[in-house]
Amino acid sequence: MTEPLFAEDPYRTSATGVVTALTEEGGIVLDRTIFYARGGGQPGDSGTLDWEGGRMQVATAVKGENGAIVLLPAAPGPMPPLGAKVEQRLDWDRRFGHMRIHTALHLLSVVIPLPVTGGAIGADKGRLDFHMPQPPEDKAILEGQLNAMITRDLPVIEEWISEEDLDANPGLVKTLSVQPPRGAGRIRLVRIGEGKDEVDLQPCGGTHVRRTGEIGKVVLSKVENKGKQNRRVTLSLAG
Repeated sequence: MTEPLFAEDPYRTSATGVVTALTEEGGIVLDRTIFYARGGGQPGDSGTLDWEGGRMQVATAVKGENGAIVLLPAAPGPMPPLGAKVEQRLDWDRRFGHMRIHTALHLLSVVIPLPVTGGAIGADKGRLDFHMPQPPEDKAILEGQLNAMITRDLPVIEEWISEEDLDANPGLVKTLSVQPPRGAGRIRLVRIGEGKDEVDLQPCGGTHVRRTGEIGKVVLSKVENKGKQNRRVTLSLAG
């Protein structure tokens, strides 16, 4: 099992690690990593691994078996040997973009309080698909509401509940297509705002900013018809 350092500190950009496995597909497994593994619509992280006598560009990270996180190289080349100590460095600008977009999409699900049927996250834009038979009446109003919440600079807090607690509160899950991962006995929640200022609470395993003000201004770039009952809403960072 790989210790997911990003889960405790998504702002960490470097760390050491030890190679515990090399996969048949050419991936590397470390005992701990700062690289987020692709999941929940969020891409895997990229960056570099350095070891004595070698360097590898990490194209992405994916989930392996038994809790392992597999780092995939950008191109064929030398690999560190089993037991080697490596220095991990994250492509921070790309990761921070994912964090800003991911948190903004949580807020989008607040201003559009409809079931979510899908989603995708990029470094400068993202989208959610909603069960929305009719298009929104005024996209500009939704964009204004979204940016108003962002500028409130609300705290983004991570906490944990048991799987039994989630079963007792099924309304916490907004996504119809993706359910929170089970089997570990607990579920990670992301809360935006506190007390009377709380605006959102939902299960999520991704990385997020600490406060909504870090997102910056966003633009609702388009709303597309994706079927009889579905609309795709895309947002992008304004700067």
